[in-house]
Amino acid sequence: MLPEHATAVLEIYQLGIDEQNATFETAAPTWDVFDAAKLPDHRFVALDDEGQVVGWVAVVPVSDRCAYAGVVEHSVYVHPVARGRGAGRALLTALIASTEAAGLWTIQSGVFPENIASLALHQRAGFRVIGTRERIGQHNGRWRDVVLIERRSPVID
Repeated sequence: MLPEHATAVLEIYQLGIDEQNATFETAAPTWDVFDAAKLPDHRFVALDDEGQVVGWVAVVPVSDRCAYAGVVEHSVYVHPVARGRGAGRALLTALIASTEAAGLWTIQSGVFPENIASLALHQRAGFRVIGTRERIGQHNGRWRDVVLIERRSPVID
């Protein structure tokens, strides 16, 4: 993911936000805010045959405590017209490879239970459900549950 991908990345993010089953966020941030928050070595874009961005994945650290140095939280978004074509799986595969190469041992995320496609994608990529955080936050005036998922690397002891 490079600065020249910024407009497309933030557009795809906003499309996911607008569907109301991807995040508690209500608006995509500016590129500067997005860029500062995401770890630079573990963010990728998926491109279509014309070189257009159709999806992205990025991570943030879960904590600054040293015990959690190998744990990141990820987000993955695919443009609605590109879903079901393998972009999400390719993004997660790239993310898993980069995090394992860097010695990161756990990738986690929270997914709304209504986002069945995301839960299925993650299961196919080796993520497991840890549990459901019930009514963890309000989103557009209603309480939402979040399914906590993780993938523990089998190659990092």
